[in-house]
Amino acid sequence: MENQICMEDRIQKAVALFKEGYNCSQSVVGAFADLYGFDQATAMRFAASFGGGIGRMRMTCGAACGLFTLVGLEKSAAHGADHETKSANYKDVQYLAKRFKEENGSLICAELLGLNKDTVITPNAEVRTESYYKKRPCSMMVETAARLFAEYYKEQHPEVE
Repeated sequence: MENQICMEDRIQKAVALFKEGYNCSQSVVGAFADLYGFDQATAMRFAASFGGGIGRMRMTCGAACGLFTLVGLEKSAAHGADHETKSANYKDVQYLAKRFKEENGSLICAELLGLNKDTVITPNAEVRTESYYKKRPCSMMVETAARLFAEYYKEQHPEVE
């Protein structure tokens, strides 16, 4: 079987990657990237800029961005004129974005973190401490995004456990 790790293990791997210090997008992408022929280092590099709500600007949740990146790896147009596949990708992304938002209340990082409009946004990544993990819902967002992708992947590949 092409994926030696079951989907539940991949969901837990995503959460573990986040707790190792990877950003939310890297954690989601890293748990599934091998399905698409990417090694861990490459996956972490191409997902790096989407953490913290895209470059720590607190915009679209990085875990959701990781989810959408994986959908693109699963179903995307390889040619610019392939409108059918492009539209199918957008349909799936919109469906999964809706599910993510229904489960979490938002797709926006700042809203998920409870930040107000006066919060100063900096590019400085925070040091990961026990209190960091306790005060943030990010590991739950990573788990949600990984679970939604696992469900999506199984729909696309019914032979997967």
